[in-house]
Amino acid sequence: MNLAGKRILIIKQSSLGDIIHTLPVAHALKRCFPGCRIGWIVQRAFADLLRQDDAVDRVYPITIPSTSDPQAGRLAYLRAFSATLDTLRDLRRLFRREPYDLVLDLHASFRSGLLGMTCRRGVRIGFADARELNPLFQDDRIEVPRDVVHAVDRNLLFCRHLGCRVKDEDFFLSCDRQHEEDVHRFLAQHGVSGHDLLVYASPTARWQTKFWPARNWAQLADELYGTGVRLVFAGTDADREFIAAITAMMHTPPLNAAGRLDLAGAVALIRRSALYVGLDTGPMHMAAMAGRPVVALFGPTHPERVGPYGVPHCIVRAAGVECLGCRRRQCRQLRCMEEITVSQVLAAVQDLLAGGPGTGEEQCVSA
Repeated sequence: MNLAGKRILIIKQSSLGDIIHTLPVAHALKRCFPGCRIGWIVQRAFADLLRQDDAVDRVYPITIPSTSDPQAGRLAYLRAFSATLDTLRDLRRLFRREPYDLVLDLHASFRSGLLGMTCRRGVRIGFADARELNPLFQDDRIEVPRDVVHAVDRNLLFCRHLGCRVKDEDFFLSCDRQHEEDVHRFLAQHGVSGHDLLVYASPTARWQTKFWPARNWAQLADELYGTGVRLVFAGTDADREFIAAITAMMHTPPLNAAGRLDLAGAVALIRRSALYVGLDTGPMHMAAMAGRPVVALFGPTHPERVGPYGVPHCIVRAAGVECLGCRRRQCRQLRCMEEITVSQVLAAVQDLLAGGPGTGEEQCVSA
């Protein structure tokens, strides 16, 4: 299929990790068909990440409240329904003037199916096994082989379907000079020079069941500091309280970027870092897409489906816990995370920093 000069609309509105998993699709299509124009429907919170990517020509930011967030509240469905109607009306008006030839529904939900319908003239393509009646909205459906498990590999099926061969060069995160300078300024203010070894730490997540105890993070940061490695904690304003609890227990100078950088700034900070250590969350996928080795702590989720992709990494899990991968967002015991030891994580970080494969209980993979 020759898509030169064609207009291609991608629908992948959230979450951060899912958007990162979709970026190689846009990169590959733009490389294979340089004359194509790519648009992307995305939640407003992630729009800046796409705006700085040269493969994406037009970003359509939307604001539809989450109904799955633990803090969503009782009226979440009503607010989401009202916002969805407004969004559909606005997009339909836009796409009537600026139609797309192809609509790639990588989000694979009922709502994304509705979003795709706002572009009436485009050929809609989605997954044959999508949930929530999504295949009913599609003109063309992509079958997913049984051996395709990881989210990135599923998404890349769109490229194969459209006759575009994916290459290693399609896996990257864009970052502009201004955000690099912002990160350099922040680090200099905290006494970090360009020669200091930096590890990006992401200790928070939306799921309560993914958290690792604050005391463990503090001990890890202290022990790494003693070896000449600075752990920089990152996150949003909402993460400040938990990270403050970590830094309050540290015996060495803390480095806390939570709330200091926007999403594009986090990309620059990850690119400045030698390695990522943290939970199964969006920044973990950002680090992998930026080509940084990853130490990831997994409990309730499946690394086979959503683990780090394409880079050397260590998956650290508690030993002897039967309910690993339960996918529960609330739990009374939290053994799967609390029984991960500091020594496990420290060994994995040190091994990857040294370029080794990792040791101990970790499942370590070299790209």
